[in-house]
Amino acid sequence: MGQGFNGMGMHLGVLSRLSDAKSRSISPENFAGEPGRGGMATEGTGARAARGLGQGWKVSPSVPIAPGQTFTLAAIEGSGAIQQIWITPAHVAWRDLILRIFWDDQSHPSVEVPLGDFFACGWGQYAQVSSLAVCVNPGRAFNCYWEMPFRKGARITLENRSPSDQAIVYYQINYTLTEVPADAAYFHARFNRTNPLPFKTDYVILGGVRGKGQYVGTYMAWGVNNAGWWGEGEIKFFLDDDRQFPTICGTGTEDYFCGAYNFDAGTVDPAFPRAYVEFTTPYSGLPQVIRPDGTYRSQQRFGMYRWHITDPVRFETAIRVTIQALGWRTDKPDRRYLPLQDDIASVAFWYQSLPTTPFPPLPDRDYLEVI
Repeated sequence: MGQGFNGMGMHLGVLSRLSDAKSRSISPENFAGEPGRGGMATEGTGARAARGLGQGWKVSPSVPIAPGQTFTLAAIEGSGAIQQIWITPAHVAWRDLILRIFWDDQSHPSVEVPLGDFFACGWGQYAQVSSLAVCVNPGRAFNCYWEMPFRKGARITLENRSPSDQAIVYYQINYTLTEVPADAAYFHARFNRTNPLPFKTDYVILGGVRGKGQYVGTYMAWGVNNAGWWGEGEIKFFLDDDRQFPTICGTGTEDYFCGAYNFDAGTVDPAFPRAYVEFTTPYSGLPQVIRPDGTYRSQQRFGMYRWHITDPVRFETAIRVTIQALGWRTDKPDRRYLPLQDDIASVAFWYQSLPTTPFPPLPDRDYLEVI
Protein backbone atom coordinates (compact mmCIF):
# COMPACT_ATOMS: atom_id res chain seq x y z
CA MET A 1 0.00 0.00 0.00
CA GLY A 2 1.09 3.57 -0.61
CA GLN A 3 2.16 6.21 1.90
CA GLY A 4 -0.78 8.55 1.27
CA PHE A 5 -4.12 8.85 3.07
CA ASN A 6 -4.87 5.53 4.80
CA GLY A 7 -8.67 5.85 4.78
CA MET A 8 -9.07 6.05 8.57
CA GLY A 9 -10.36 8.88 10.73
CA MET A 10 -13.17 9.59 8.30
CA HIS A 11 -15.13 12.88 8.38
CA LEU A 12 -16.55 15.34 5.85
CA GLY A 13 -13.22 17.09 5.44
CA VAL A 14 -11.43 14.01 4.05
CA LEU A 15 -14.15 12.47 1.87
CA SER A 16 -12.54 13.83 -1.30
CA ARG A 17 -9.15 12.24 -0.60
CA LEU A 18 -8.12 9.17 -2.59
CA SER A 19 -6.69 6.20 -0.74
CA ASP A 20 -5.31 2.70 -1.31
CA ALA A 21 -7.50 1.43 1.56
CA LYS A 22 -9.77 -1.47 0.58
CA SER A 23 -13.48 -1.44 1.45
CA ARG A 24 -14.87 -4.72 2.77
CA SER A 25 -18.10 -5.85 4.39
CA ILE A 26 -19.18 -8.97 6.28
CA SER A 27 -22.80 -10.06 6.52
CA PRO A 28 -24.76 -13.33 6.24
CA GLU A 29 -24.59 -12.74 2.47
CA ASN A 30 -20.76 -12.72 2.58
CA PHE A 31 -19.44 -14.28 5.80
CA ALA A 32 -15.76 -13.80 4.88
CA GLY A 33 -16.02 -10.32 3.35
CA GLU A 34 -14.31 -11.54 0.19
CA PRO A 35 -14.33 -9.30 -2.90
CA GLY A 36 -16.83 -10.29 -5.54
CA ARG A 37 -18.49 -13.01 -3.42
CA GLY A 38 -21.50 -11.28 -1.87
CA GLY A 39 -25.02 -12.61 -2.51
CA MET A 40 -23.86 -16.03 -3.67
CA ALA A 41 -25.71 -18.08 -1.02
CA THR A 42 -28.00 -20.91 -2.08
CA GLU A 43 -29.09 -21.76 1.47
CA GLY A 44 -30.08 -19.54 4.35
CA THR A 45 -32.92 -18.00 6.34
CA GLY A 46 -34.35 -16.41 3.19
CA ALA A 47 -34.10 -19.46 0.94
CA ARG A 48 -37.79 -20.35 1.20
CA ALA A 49 -38.93 -16.81 0.39
CA ALA A 50 -36.49 -16.67 -2.55
CA ARG A 51 -37.38 -20.11 -3.91
CA GLY A 52 -38.96 -18.64 -7.04
CA LEU A 53 -36.11 -16.20 -7.65
CA GLY A 54 -32.93 -18.16 -6.98
CA GLN A 55 -29.36 -17.17 -6.21
CA GLY A 56 -28.69 -13.48 -5.62
CA TRP A 57 -32.19 -12.71 -4.24
CA LYS A 58 -31.82 -12.30 -0.46
CA VAL A 59 -31.22 -15.97 0.23
CA SER A 60 -29.16 -15.47 3.41
CA PRO A 61 -30.02 -12.17 5.13
CA SER A 62 -29.69 -13.37 8.75
CA VAL A 63 -28.34 -16.09 11.01
CA PRO A 64 -30.06 -18.22 13.68
CA ILE A 65 -28.14 -18.51 16.96
CA ALA A 66 -29.33 -21.45 19.02
CA PRO A 67 -29.75 -21.33 22.82
CA GLY A 68 -26.32 -21.53 24.44
CA GLN A 69 -24.50 -21.04 21.13
CA THR A 70 -21.72 -18.54 20.42
CA PHE A 71 -21.67 -17.46 16.78
CA THR A 72 -18.70 -15.83 15.04
CA LEU A 73 -20.08 -12.77 13.28
CA ALA A 74 -16.73 -11.87 11.71
CA ALA A 75 -13.18 -13.18 11.48
CA ILE A 76 -10.86 -10.74 9.73
CA GLU A 77 -7.18 -11.16 8.88
CA GLY A 78 -4.73 -8.36 8.18
CA SER A 79 -4.55 -4.74 9.28
CA GLY A 80 -7.32 -2.18 9.07
CA ALA A 81 -10.25 -0.81 11.01
CA ILE A 82 -13.90 -1.59 11.60
CA GLN A 83 -15.82 1.54 10.62
CA GLN A 84 -19.48 0.68 11.15
CA ILE A 85 -21.58 -2.11 12.66
CA TRP A 86 -25.30 -2.53 12.02
CA ILE A 87 -27.18 -5.28 13.83
CA THR A 88 -30.76 -6.09 14.76
CA PRO A 89 -31.76 -9.10 16.91
CA ALA A 90 -35.13 -10.82 17.29
CA HIS A 91 -36.78 -13.26 19.71
CA VAL A 92 -34.20 -13.02 22.54
CA ALA A 93 -33.81 -10.54 25.41
CA TRP A 94 -30.97 -8.12 24.72
CA ARG A 95 -29.18 -8.90 28.00
CA ASP A 96 -29.07 -12.56 26.87
CA LEU A 97 -26.94 -11.62 23.84
CA ILE A 98 -23.29 -10.98 24.72
CA LEU A 99 -21.11 -9.14 22.19
CA ARG A 100 -17.36 -9.85 22.31
CA ILE A 101 -14.55 -8.46 20.17
CA PHE A 102 -10.99 -9.84 20.11
CA TRP A 103 -8.05 -7.91 18.62
CA ASP A 104 -4.96 -9.44 17.00
CA ASP A 105 -3.72 -12.50 18.90
CA GLN A 106 -5.33 -11.83 22.29
CA SER A 107 -7.19 -14.85 23.68
CA HIS A 108 -9.45 -12.67 25.87
CA PRO A 109 -11.87 -10.04 24.55
CA SER A 110 -11.36 -6.29 24.57
CA VAL A 111 -15.13 -5.83 24.27
CA GLU A 112 -17.55 -7.86 26.39
CA VAL A 113 -20.97 -6.25 26.76
CA PRO A 114 -24.65 -7.27 26.55
CA LEU A 115 -25.85 -6.22 23.11
CA GLY A 116 -28.46 -3.65 24.14
CA ASP A 117 -26.15 -1.93 26.62
CA PHE A 118 -23.40 -1.62 24.00
CA PHE A 119 -25.85 0.36 21.89
CA ALA A 120 -27.12 2.54 24.79
CA CYS A 121 -30.36 0.58 25.24
CA GLY A 122 -29.79 -1.24 28.51
CA TRP A 123 -33.38 -1.64 29.69
CA GLY A 124 -34.34 -4.16 27.04
CA GLN A 125 -36.67 -1.94 25.06
CA TYR A 126 -36.30 0.46 22.16
CA ALA A 127 -35.21 4.06 22.68
CA GLN A 128 -34.10 6.24 19.79
CA VAL A 129 -30.47 7.34 20.03
CA SER A 130 -29.09 9.93 17.60
CA SER A 131 -25.41 10.41 18.41
CA LEU A 132 -22.13 10.43 16.55
CA ALA A 133 -20.88 7.15 18.00
CA VAL A 134 -24.14 5.19 18.32
CA CYS A 135 -27.49 5.43 16.56
CA VAL A 136 -30.54 3.35 17.44
CA ASN A 137 -33.26 3.73 14.85
CA PRO A 138 -36.87 2.50 14.56
CA GLY A 139 -37.17 -1.24 14.26
CA ARG A 140 -34.54 -1.82 16.99
CA ALA A 141 -31.76 -1.09 14.50
CA PHE A 142 -28.45 -0.85 16.39
CA ASN A 143 -25.66 1.13 14.70
CA CYS A 144 -22.10 1.73 15.94
CA TYR A 145 -19.61 4.20 14.44
CA TRP A 146 -16.66 3.82 16.84
CA GLU A 147 -13.53 3.38 14.73
CA MET A 148 -11.81 0.13 15.75
CA PRO A 149 -8.27 -0.39 14.39
CA PHE A 150 -6.49 -3.76 14.31
CA ARG A 151 -3.09 -4.85 13.04
CA LYS A 152 -3.19 -8.63 12.72
CA GLY A 153 -6.90 -9.34 12.72
CA ALA A 154 -10.24 -9.03 14.45
CA ARG A 155 -12.82 -11.53 15.66
CA ILE A 156 -16.39 -10.61 16.66
CA THR A 157 -18.72 -13.09 18.36
CA LEU A 158 -22.26 -13.05 19.74
CA GLU A 159 -23.30 -15.46 22.49
CA ASN A 160 -26.95 -16.41 23.03
CA ARG A 161 -27.33 -17.07 26.76
CA SER A 162 -31.03 -17.87 26.58
CA PRO A 163 -31.70 -21.48 27.65
CA SER A 164 -34.69 -21.85 25.32
CA ASP A 165 -35.00 -19.06 22.71
CA GLN A 166 -33.31 -19.05 19.33
CA ALA A 167 -32.08 -15.63 18.23
CA ILE A 168 -32.48 -14.42 14.65
CA VAL A 169 -29.77 -11.86 13.95
CA TYR A 170 -29.36 -9.61 10.93
CA TYR A 171 -26.04 -7.79 10.78
CA GLN A 172 -23.46 -6.04 8.61
CA ILE A 173 -19.90 -5.13 9.59
CA ASN A 174 -18.21 -2.57 7.33
CA TYR A 175 -14.45 -2.23 7.54
CA THR A 176 -11.34 -1.17 5.67
CA LEU A 177 -8.11 -3.05 5.07
CA THR A 178 -5.29 -0.53 5.29
CA GLU A 179 -2.13 0.49 7.11
CA VAL A 180 -2.71 1.37 10.76
CA PRO A 181 -0.64 4.19 12.30
CA ALA A 182 1.81 3.24 15.05
CA ASP A 183 0.02 5.48 17.56
CA ALA A 184 -3.46 3.98 16.97
CA ALA A 185 -4.80 2.25 20.09
CA TYR A 186 -7.36 -0.57 20.39
CA PHE A 187 -11.06 -0.08 21.16
CA HIS A 188 -12.36 -1.50 24.45
CA ALA A 189 -15.78 -1.69 26.12
CA ARG A 190 -16.65 -3.28 29.44
CA PHE A 191 -19.96 -3.85 31.23
CA ASN A 192 -20.62 -3.67 34.94
CA ARG A 193 -23.70 -3.93 37.15
CA THR A 194 -24.26 -3.59 40.89
CA ASN A 195 -27.75 -4.31 42.21
CA PRO A 196 -28.26 -2.92 44.76
CA LEU A 197 -25.36 -0.57 45.40
CA PRO A 198 -24.17 -0.95 49.01
CA PHE A 199 -24.90 2.05 51.24
CA LYS A 200 -22.29 4.87 51.08
CA THR A 201 -20.35 3.05 48.35
CA ASP A 202 -19.21 4.60 45.06
CA TYR A 203 -20.30 2.74 41.94
CA VAL A 204 -17.34 1.59 39.83
CA ILE A 205 -17.79 2.26 36.12
CA LEU A 206 -14.28 1.09 35.25
CA GLY A 207 -11.38 -0.30 37.26
CA GLY A 208 -8.37 -2.55 36.88
CA VAL A 209 -7.14 -0.94 33.65
CA ARG A 210 -3.40 -0.84 33.07
CA GLY A 211 -1.68 0.69 30.05
CA LYS A 212 -1.75 3.92 28.05
CA GLY A 213 -4.87 5.20 26.38
CA GLN A 214 -7.91 7.44 26.49
CA TYR A 215 -11.38 7.07 27.95
CA VAL A 216 -14.01 7.97 25.35
CA GLY A 217 -17.50 7.23 26.63
CA THR A 218 -19.98 6.13 29.28
CA TYR A 219 -23.42 4.56 29.07
CA MET A 220 -25.47 4.05 32.23
CA ALA A 221 -28.72 2.19 32.88
CA TRP A 222 -29.84 3.56 36.25
CA GLY A 223 -32.74 2.05 38.18
CA VAL A 224 -33.94 4.17 41.11
CA ASN A 225 -34.96 2.43 44.34
CA ASN A 226 -36.22 5.47 46.26
CA ALA A 227 -38.53 8.45 45.87
CA GLY A 228 -37.10 11.80 44.88
CA TRP A 229 -34.15 13.02 42.83
CA TRP A 230 -31.30 10.55 42.48
CA GLY A 231 -28.53 12.30 40.51
CA GLU A 232 -26.51 14.50 42.88
CA GLY A 233 -23.53 12.15 42.77
CA GLU A 234 -20.17 13.19 41.33
CA ILE A 235 -18.23 11.26 38.69
CA LYS A 236 -14.52 10.87 39.36
CA PHE A 237 -11.63 9.96 37.05
CA PHE A 238 -8.60 8.60 38.90
CA LEU A 239 -5.66 8.82 36.51
CA ASP A 240 -2.26 7.13 36.74
CA ASP A 241 -0.92 7.70 40.28
CA ASP A 242 -4.16 9.13 41.79
CA ARG A 243 -5.09 7.44 45.03
CA GLN A 244 -7.64 8.95 47.45
CA PHE A 245 -8.58 11.92 45.28
CA PRO A 246 -9.08 12.06 41.50
CA THR A 247 -7.65 14.36 38.86
CA ILE A 248 -11.12 14.99 37.38
CA CYS A 249 -14.21 15.41 39.57
CA GLY A 250 -17.61 16.34 38.17
CA THR A 251 -20.36 18.32 39.89
CA GLY A 252 -23.32 15.98 39.55
CA THR A 253 -24.72 13.06 37.56
CA GLU A 254 -26.94 15.09 35.23
CA ASP A 255 -24.09 17.58 34.76
CA TYR A 256 -21.73 14.85 33.58
CA PHE A 257 -24.31 13.71 31.04
CA CYS A 258 -24.48 17.33 29.82
CA GLY A 259 -27.88 18.11 31.33
CA ALA A 260 -28.78 20.32 34.27
CA TYR A 261 -31.28 20.72 37.11
CA ASN A 262 -32.53 17.13 37.23
CA PHE A 263 -33.12 16.94 33.44
CA ASP A 264 -36.30 18.87 34.37
CA ALA A 265 -37.34 21.79 32.17
CA GLY A 266 -39.92 22.90 34.70
CA THR A 267 -37.32 23.93 37.28
CA VAL A 268 -36.08 26.81 35.13
CA ASP A 269 -39.16 27.76 33.08
CA PRO A 270 -42.60 27.84 34.77
CA ALA A 271 -44.26 27.46 31.37
CA PHE A 272 -43.16 23.83 31.28
CA PRO A 273 -44.62 21.16 33.58
CA ARG A 274 -42.30 19.43 36.04
CA ALA A 275 -41.01 16.33 34.25
CA TYR A 276 -37.90 14.54 33.10
CA VAL A 277 -37.20 15.49 29.48
CA GLU A 278 -35.62 12.90 27.19
CA PHE A 279 -33.01 14.16 24.72
CA THR A 280 -30.46 12.71 22.31
CA THR A 281 -27.60 14.76 20.82
CA PRO A 282 -24.27 14.01 19.08
CA TYR A 283 -22.24 13.80 22.30
CA SER A 284 -24.68 13.12 25.14
CA GLY A 285 -28.24 12.17 25.90
CA LEU A 286 -30.99 10.88 28.16
CA PRO A 287 -32.80 8.86 25.48
CA GLN A 288 -34.76 6.62 27.87
CA VAL A 289 -36.96 7.39 30.86
CA ILE A 290 -39.12 4.48 32.05
CA ARG A 291 -41.91 5.85 34.20
CA PRO A 292 -44.01 3.93 36.77
CA ASP A 293 -47.46 3.01 35.48
CA GLY A 294 -49.24 2.62 38.81
CA THR A 295 -49.21 -1.20 38.81
CA TYR A 296 -46.31 -3.55 38.11
CA ARG A 297 -43.91 -1.07 36.50
CA SER A 298 -43.10 0.42 39.88
CA GLN A 299 -39.63 1.98 39.56
CA GLN A 300 -38.18 4.85 37.55
CA ARG A 301 -35.40 3.82 35.21
CA PHE A 302 -33.07 5.96 33.11
CA GLY A 303 -30.67 5.39 30.22
CA MET A 304 -27.91 7.99 29.64
CA TYR A 305 -24.82 8.32 27.46
CA ARG A 306 -21.84 10.68 27.33
CA TRP A 307 -19.24 10.42 24.56
CA HIS A 308 -15.82 12.05 25.08
CA ILE A 309 -15.19 12.53 21.36
CA THR A 310 -13.81 16.06 21.60
CA ASP A 311 -12.52 15.72 25.18
CA PRO A 312 -11.05 12.22 25.67
CA VAL A 313 -9.69 11.53 29.15
CA ARG A 314 -6.08 10.50 28.61
CA PHE A 315 -4.07 8.27 30.94
CA GLU A 316 -0.47 7.07 30.87
CA THR A 317 -0.49 3.97 33.08
CA ALA A 318 -3.93 3.42 34.64
CA ILE A 319 -7.49 4.70 34.96
CA ARG A 320 -10.35 4.18 37.40
CA VAL A 321 -13.80 5.76 36.99
CA THR A 322 -16.45 5.94 39.73
CA ILE A 323 -19.74 7.72 40.32
CA GLN A 324 -21.76 8.37 43.46
CA ALA A 325 -25.45 7.51 43.85
CA LEU A 326 -26.76 10.48 45.80
CA GLY A 327 -30.18 11.94 46.52
CA TRP A 328 -31.73 14.16 49.17
CA ARG A 329 -33.12 13.54 52.64
CA THR A 330 -36.54 15.08 53.17
CA ASP A 331 -35.79 16.79 56.48
CA LYS A 332 -35.94 20.59 56.34
CA PRO A 333 -34.63 23.22 56.83
CA ASP A 334 -31.36 21.35 57.48
CA ARG A 335 -31.36 19.57 54.12
CA ARG A 336 -28.77 16.82 53.65
CA TYR A 337 -27.63 14.40 50.99
CA LEU A 338 -28.89 10.79 51.02
CA PRO A 339 -26.58 8.00 49.76
CA LEU A 340 -28.70 5.70 47.60
CA GLN A 341 -28.80 1.94 47.03
CA ASP A 342 -29.86 1.82 43.40
CA ASP A 343 -29.65 -0.74 40.58
CA ILE A 344 -26.86 0.61 38.38
CA ALA A 345 -25.35 -0.84 35.20
CA SER A 346 -22.82 0.77 32.90
CA VAL A 347 -20.60 0.38 29.87
CA ALA A 348 -17.19 2.07 29.79
CA PHE A 349 -15.65 2.78 26.37
CA TRP A 350 -11.94 3.45 25.94
CA TYR A 351 -8.89 2.96 23.70
CA GLN A 352 -5.59 1.57 24.94
CA SER A 353 -2.48 -0.30 23.89
CA LEU A 354 -2.23 -4.10 23.97
CA PRO A 355 -1.85 -6.40 25.81
CA THR A 356 -4.73 -5.70 28.19
CA THR A 357 -5.67 -7.20 31.51
CA PRO A 358 -8.48 -9.79 31.19
CA PHE A 359 -11.88 -8.60 32.40
CA PRO A 360 -13.55 -10.21 35.41
CA PRO A 361 -16.13 -12.81 34.32
CA LEU A 362 -19.58 -11.48 33.49
CA PRO A 363 -22.23 -12.40 36.07
CA ASP A 364 -24.71 -15.12 35.13
CA ARG A 365 -27.81 -14.30 33.11
CA ASP A 366 -30.10 -14.21 36.17
CA TYR A 367 -28.02 -11.41 37.71
CA LEU A 368 -28.02 -9.44 34.44
CA GLU A 369 -31.71 -9.94 33.78
CA VAL A 370 -34.00 -6.94 33.33
CA ILE A 371 -37.67 -7.64 33.97
